[in-house]
Amino acid sequence: MKSSHYLAADDIRCNAWLMYDTGFPCAANPDARVLILGSMPSRKSLKKAEYYGHPRNGFWPIMGELFGFNSELDYKLRLTQLREADVALWDVAFQCVRPGSMDSAIELETVVANDFETFFQRHRKIHAIFFNGRKAEELYRKLVQPNLTSEFRQLATHLLPSTSPANAGMNRSQKLEQWKIVRHTLENG
Repeated sequence: MKSSHYLAADDIRCNAWLMYDTGFPCAANPDARVLILGSMPSRKSLKKAEYYGHPRNGFWPIMGELFGFNSELDYKLRLTQLREADVALWDVAFQCVRPGSMDSAIELETVVANDFETFFQRHRKIHAIFFNGRKAEELYRKLVQPNLTSEFRQLATHLLPSTSPANAGMNRSQKLEQWKIVRHTLENG
């Protein structure tokens, strides 16, 4: 039986000595046109129960710039702003073991991917996927894409720089320039 998170696996490995992190449900309207994918929420995000909840993560300031809303709005209002812009937000992993918050610490063999086949069937207008960093792209290409039907395997994908504060090689302005492709894709199909 699938969960409301679109769980990919029918059985989740439950080893008492492993501590699995569990992600959030997708944030999407049925008519969403693009999907932004992270890997798995950070510890701070999980604690706050918010996508990109770390105060130094650049995601919300970048989204605010792109879609004209105040990034300091209440979390539910920020999600509403994205939904109204036809943007869906989710993570590749439904569950995984990850000591700490770094993407590099995700133990690949423990990742249970979200059920993207069901997601794409329910969100037929999605025509582009944007990865928030390399780990999200890697997990999607290894664990999700090979299992999709050809209809969904062919969706356009774009790797964008991680908005995480751990990605210190670029400042927020540089990241924003690359993230403008999301708005451009929505405006121009």
